[in-house]
Amino acid sequence: MNGRTRALLGALALSVVSFGGATPSHAARCGGDFYSFVQNISAEAQGAGVSANVVSAALGGVTEDGAVLSFDRRQRYTFNKTFEQYVSTRVGPVRINGGRAMLQRHAALFSSIEARFGVPRQILVAIWGLETDFGKGDMGKLPVMRTLATLAHDCRRSELFQGELLAALKIVQRGDLPLRDMIGAFAGEIGQTQFLPSSYIKYGVDFDGDGRVDLRHSVPDVLASTANLLHTNGFKMGASYEEGSANFEAMREWNHAVIYRKTIAYFADQLVGR
Repeated sequence: MNGRTRALLGALALSVVSFGGATPSHAARCGGDFYSFVQNISAEAQGAGVSANVVSAALGGVTEDGAVLSFDRRQRYTFNKTFEQYVSTRVGPVRINGGRAMLQRHAALFSSIEARFGVPRQILVAIWGLETDFGKGDMGKLPVMRTLATLAHDCRRSELFQGELLAALKIVQRGDLPLRDMIGAFAGEIGQTQFLPSSYIKYGVDFDGDGRVDLRHSVPDVLASTANLLHTNGFKMGASYEEGSANFEAMREWNHAVIYRKTIAYFADQLVGR
């Protein structure tokens, strides 16, 4: 588990709004028989405009995942290392060199994204590298629908994850990703910068112009969507992003944990030789 997943789960426990507020207006009753719960949430999804075919394909035969519940319940939602200890495990010469290579490879793309969203390229590359090693690392191996149905059925944060499940169904409904590509991490995060489904819906950008938002395979969509999230929450080009700055606060929408945001800022500075 990386630091973002740990902080993300903590943030999920604290806030619905910060990740898109996709909670259904009439939440299904949590707990009880899992099959009955899935039937109820399926009806709600269709009431929200998701087709019966999509709902059936996504949730027909879905089962509860005990490993997801076990993982969720053993989290403490806090970092147990100092910043110096944490950053030394996340930002080293190999990752810095890899990030600089990405800056060169996608220079024209970054110029376009900076012009549209006003988020500097080194911040985007730092996030991209920390999340999935620039799309080459682990994006998660769990079926998103099963993960979210499991967490939605669990009564601890049921309404929150019902909202995430509805958003995941809408990703398929919109044609952004086929169901076979709805694979993610332990809280349902998807893609190269690990968006929750509600953030995928809220901030996703079709930057390569193919008519869909693909945060698993399309580097332009991944980076532009990440920039859009930060821009929408107040990130300003040319200003400091160090701890205490307005930009550092804007990154809170990306991750609530101060130590993680400090790591993003440190990595970004290393990429541009500061």
